Amino acid sequence: MKNTISERVADFLKDFPPFTNLTEDELLRLAFEVTILYKPNNGIIFSKDETPHEFFYVVHKGAVALTDKDAKHLTDICDEGDIFGLRPLVANENYQLDAIAHEESILYAIPFREFKPIALDNPLVGNFLIESFASNTRNPYSQKYRGSLYGVSNKEVVPPENRLLDFQKVSYSTDLVTCSENTKLNSLAHTMTDNHVGSILVIKKKLPVGIITDKDLRNKVLSGEVPITGTAKQVMTSPVITYPKDLTITQAQMAMMKSNISHLCLTEDGTPDTPVVGILSKHDVMVALGNNPAVLMRAIKRCNSTKELRAIRHGIMNLLRGYLEQNIPIRLVSKVISELKDAAIKQVITLVVASLESPPPVKFAWLSMGSQGRGEQLLNTDQDNAILFEDVPKAQLKKTSAFFQNLGELVTKELNTIGFEYCPAEMMASNPLWCHSLKEWKEVTNFWISNPGPDEVLLSSIFFDYNVTYGEKVLVDKLSNHIFEEVRKHPLFLTHLASGALQNPSPSGFFREFLVEQDGQHKDFFDLKQRVLMPMIDAARVLILSHNVKSINNTAERYEKLAELEPQNSELYLACSYASKALLKFRTIQGLQHNDSGRFIALDQLDKEEKIKLKRTFKTLKEIQELLQVRFQVKSFLG
Repeated sequence: MKNTISERVADFLKDFPPFTNLTEDELLRLAFEVTILYKPNNGIIFSKDETPHEFFYVVHKGAVALTDKDAKHLTDICDEGDIFGLRPLVANENYQLDAIAHEESILYAIPFREFKPIALDNPLVGNFLIESFASNTRNPYSQKYRGSLYGVSNKEVVPPENRLLDFQKVSYSTDLVTCSENTKLNSLAHTMTDNHVGSILVIKKKLPVGIITDKDLRNKVLSGEVPITGTAKQVMTSPVITYPKDLTITQAQMAMMKSNISHLCLTEDGTPDTPVVGILSKHDVMVALGNNPAVLMRAIKRCNSTKELRAIRHGIMNLLRGYLEQNIPIRLVSKVISELKDAAIKQVITLVVASLESPPPVKFAWLSMGSQGRGEQLLNTDQDNAILFEDVPKAQLKKTSAFFQNLGELVTKELNTIGFEYCPAEMMASNPLWCHSLKEWKEVTNFWISNPGPDEVLLSSIFFDYNVTYGEKVLVDKLSNHIFEEVRKHPLFLTHLASGALQNPSPSGFFREFLVEQDGQHKDFFDLKQRVLMPMIDAARVLILSHNVKSINNTAERYEKLAELEPQNSELYLACSYASKALLKFRTIQGLQHNDSGRFIALDQLDKEEKIKLKRTFKTLKEIQELLQVRFQVKSFLG
């Protein structure tokens, strides 16, 4: 039975990140050096501007408040398993905050000199710390601290953005079809046909010396350059380009692009001096994942029915799961998945338009709104869309409107067939309220902007995140220019929009506990969308509108643009960009795990690390909401 103090310390630490990634021996060695401290309520652990201790701290029992006494501001409360006081040791700076026991507390003081070599040798620990920086760093990839982790170059820990996009090994054919340099061309052509292959390897002394593809035969034999009675040596591409057999899909694609070839010869060590083990074609690469985005995109464009598209949407979801399992950066994931979904929607509209008895009477645009308009709809959630069509004479408006409302009904029905749920609030092009001419849309948005009540603010907040999925972008540009001009004329609208962004319920109580739903179907669940995601999205929208930026809809990209426009607030905006991506990824993973929208989270199913990462975004949200309050002089709605 374990009874030594160090073993009990190790038993505690092993359940909390980043110590979960240490070996048993590493944990025991570290635990042996730990000092156990008792702090009474209001006991001081360290003070602002104090030289950092040799230790950083983990809360074993109780809670520690991190405050800025000068600003009279509570920054954070650390509870069981939380780390604090590490960043000053890493960054070689004095403490930036006061650490005071919020109640009677027992702390583990861990010597940094013992922890540092473990963290340097363990990339999982390093990645956790560069993401969190062990409390109080709202932006994990802050320019200020990038490259200074542990006081060494950040090449020790590679941020996720620098990882290869595909780690999956590519499958290749081991059934080699070969010939010699002296094989007659008519003979090898028959061999390729009989074996249903598009290439043949030329072998000499069991080593590859060349390769012949269908393209070579077309270009050199059918053109008359080489007679059909010629030999393989006269046609083959030589020397043959060889690669190792453990290529990833991405490496194979890059190799083919680099050399402008369609086949790769794989050898035991990647050189032409060892025997061939397989041949890899461009087709093999494209289908290797089964759900390759390029393959899916081509399949979408070839679809002749919504039934086919529904099957492809399953492929898109499988691709999403694969990307998340490989920990591909969420920005790249969202771009790929959004492009595929946009393509699916566009194909649905194309099929519906082609099925109509008569073509559209005037030019029009289909607008995807909400999360799809922002490029953030990774899961199969409901559809938000609208139709904008060219102005027509008043006498033709009723008939033209009827045509496009019918088109909206047909398209939304087919979108539902392929997996896009109907919007419960009917904010869809099938609703006459979301199908207008350019003039009508200008009148509608004018009313929202000049009479910004709660309903108008809600409607405009959804509408302003639109993306042109199909049709005339010029029409949409005209509407966008009009909207931004009206916003400029009515600055009070931004205040109301900011007010709406501040009315979402708080994500946590004073003691950092998650505030959950108190009744209804989702009682005791945490509403990730309403309490954290939407406030972050709403804040980005009103801030980007205030800068008259028209072309950026994605929340993370909006914050990054704001960081450029307001250098004095860049750290906060970059933190918001990171937080919005982290929240999107978190929701997507939860939704895939539970086969739902990922909105409502069962907290008892989250581990400590997941809770830490989720809570980390709360501080960023609070700060961006405080900025909105001050900038737009909005009455506080923050509970």
